Amino acid sequence: MTPPPRLVPLLNQFDFARTRLVDRMTGPIMDSGNGMQVEVGPMTDEEYFWEPVPDCWSVRPRSDGPGPRAVFLTGAGDWGCDAARAPHPLPPPFTTIAWRLSHLSEVLTLRADYTAGTRALTRDGYRISGDAASAIAAFDAGATAWRKALLEADDTALDTVGHSSYPYGSDPDDPFIEVVWWVNQELLHHGAEIALIRDLYRARQR
Repeated sequence: MTPPPRLVPLLNQFDFARTRLVDRMTGPIMDSGNGMQVEVGPMTDEEYFWEPVPDCWSVRPRSDGPGPRAVFLTGAGDWGCDAARAPHPLPPPFTTIAWRLSHLSEVLTLRADYTAGTRALTRDGYRISGDAASAIAAFDAGATAWRKALLEADDTALDTVGHSSYPYGSDPDDPFIEVVWWVNQELLHHGAEIALIRDLYRARQR
């Protein structure tokens, strides 16, 4: 199906941000944004878990329990993400690449499911990755699923309130076109955060 014209710029933005983030995490080169190719090494597990400041929220072995100011670990499997029920701690905890990437992958995967899938996945059932390579693969799978859901949306779907019934946001109350915009900004701002933490990690090693 040909995407509706008003969806095309949002698809292009999503594709650009996705490719730029994956290249930023995997290398060997990435586009600096102006066409210049910059060398970048693959993200290591040490970097994935690096805590730039004390008391970060992160991804942890489930057997260790939640980190500072977290109340429980979300997700399934041997690893979980630090979390707390609303209202969340103030000031917000600084989060590691592991936390940010896992959050982004979960958002993409679950929103895809609640748009064009079973509408049954839950945060507690989402498997959290305990290493960088698996986390990047999970992000790529989530992004692929979300993009597939977008390509199934016609003009009517874009205007439909609740076309995405994702239960952890305002999706059931919003036209789908607003959800698409929101997911793009999630990818853009978390992708920028991950890139910045990579830069800080590299500077620390110097």
